[in-house]
Amino acid sequence: MARSKSSNRWLEEHVNDFYVKQKKNDGYRSRASYKLLEINEKDKLMYPGMLVMDLGSAPGGWSQVASKLVGVKGRVVASDILPMDTVEHVDFIQGDFTEEAVFQQILEALNGAHPELIISDMSPNISGVDAVDQAASMYLVELALDMARQVLKPGGNFVAKVFHGEGYDAYVKDLRTSFDKVVIRKPDASRARSREVYVVGKGFKG
Repeated sequence: MARSKSSNRWLEEHVNDFYVKQKKNDGYRSRASYKLLEINEKDKLMYPGMLVMDLGSAPGGWSQVASKLVGVKGRVVASDILPMDTVEHVDFIQGDFTEEAVFQQILEALNGAHPELIISDMSPNISGVDAVDQAASMYLVELALDMARQVLKPGGNFVAKVFHGEGYDAYVKDLRTSFDKVVIRKPDASRARSREVYVVGKGFKG
């Protein structure tokens, strides 16, 4: 089957992408690692010794960044429906965290502690139907916020990928009710034509 013009464009972009090439040099599993690095550079979210939760962590690019930044005295608890290869100093739980059994596994991994930061780069499987994909992406980011409201340490921070579209404004408004400050980031590593942005909630009200 011949490739469409859009898929050819994506392939050309991907092959020539600075961050795709750079991740090979740096040993990251995903170009998305650079999005988190840039957000952290601006917002100073991670530091040695802290506890971080990574939702939708596979293939592990964000967990790699978090693990390096929190260091050997810190810890990352990661979860995804998909499998993820081991990342040093990361406790990975595979499964749907909305299911009680998986949620309990996550709580056990936390061992009574509350993460100071929750990060989420979750995306739905793209169907190509904009309305369906937007609804699916908003559902995921709402789940991430729900998790934060259950386990995030008071005063903690939250980062999640959100796509502009139906439900976006209402979500940001809802986020503001739980955090002292909310900022929107569009990292350089995020493709310009993508509708994705990252919401950063600072100072969880608990």
